[in-house]
Amino acid sequence: MATRIRLQRHGRKAYAFFHIVIADNRSKRDGRLVEKIGTYNPNTNPATIDIDFDRALYWTMTGAQPSDTVRAILSYKGVLLKKHLLEGVKKGALTEEQAEERFAAWLAEKESKVSNKLEAEKKSKSDAIAERNKREEDARKAAAAEVAEAEAAAAAEAAAEEAAAEAPVEEAATEEAPAAEAATEEAAEEEAPAAEAAAEEAPAAEAATEEAPAEEAPAAEAATEEAPAEEAPAAEAATEEAAEEGSEEKAE
Repeated sequence: MATRIRLQRHGRKAYAFFHIVIADNRSKRDGRLVEKIGTYNPNTNPATIDIDFDRALYWTMTGAQPSDTVRAILSYKGVLLKKHLLEGVKKGALTEEQAEERFAAWLAEKESKVSNKLEAEKKSKSDAIAERNKREEDARKAAAAEVAEAEAAAAAEAAAEEAAAEAPVEEAATEEAPAAEAATEEAAEEEAPAAEAAAEEAPAAEAATEEAPAEEAPAAEAATEEAPAEEAPAAEAATEEAAEEGSEEKAE
């Protein structure tokens, strides 16, 4: 029978993995199989391939035809190279030892490439993570700087508003001070003439006071003079009357 090495699908939707199987070329995809020789999981990076190397080599040597995907898998794992070397040994092109040496050298080189690729991918992932962390840190710093600037601007604006609010008060106080000085000067100017007038009135009052006693003194003197003058005739008349009465009594 014509045998074929192909993939048999398993897994769930959007997460499929495959079995590498040997099946009759006429059987259905999920039909009867001859042998399972490995698995293939394309969901990982790199893809995970687990294959029985000896059984895969046996079936390729017996004429089993791989599908395109399985051919790539067998080439990747070195099955096709080993087949080519063994055919060269059969033809006498090289010895078995030379074939093994060449395959070992190829396998070592392949493993180094795979390891280097894994390291490069790991490094790229770590670099991507570091870059993302750096961007996030820069974004956080930028946000913190913006917040600090906003707070500083708000504080400066508040200080400016306070200064602007205090300025009119100081101006009003400054304006009130000259007004108070002017009022004081005006009051002083008004009081000065009043004081001068009072000072002028004081001598006038003194003069009036001096004049009043002076006028009252002569009047009093005149009254005093008039009173004795009037009293003297009255006394004389009384004396005369008393003398007349005494003379009359003597005559009787």
